[in-house]
Amino acid sequence: MRRPGHENVATVLVDPAALRELELDLMALDLWVWPVATAQVHEDGPRAAFQLRRRLVEARRGAWDCAAQWVPVWVAFGASWRTGDEPLPWAAHQALYDALDTHAAHVRYRRGLGGVRRLEVTREREAG
Repeated sequence: MRRPGHENVATVLVDPAALRELELDLMALDLWVWPVATAQVHEDGPRAAFQLRRRLVEARRGAWDCAAQWVPVWVAFGASWRTGDEPLPWAAHQALYDALDTHAAHVRYRRGLGGVRRLEVTREREAG
């Protein structure tokens, strides 16, 4: 049995005041920001966002307390980073981390990617 498709994403906590600027900077790199609270992969997005933010902040035992009210987002990779079913190239990871590092005062993240169910809007953007 084949595993259902998933989206490689970075999970990032973002200061709400910097969210729009971060999103615009990442869009220029074909990296897409999805607030967890409004992502269609959850039936109760706001609750999922609350739980995710809480887990991330508590895991850092005080180091990320400033992010206790920040917005949890997923950053997905656009079509220009993908080659069929091949894994994402290291250049995609590096571009993401470099972009996030330029916003270091307003983001908190752990290097590494996770996976979520396919974000259908991503497919729509690629088709259009």
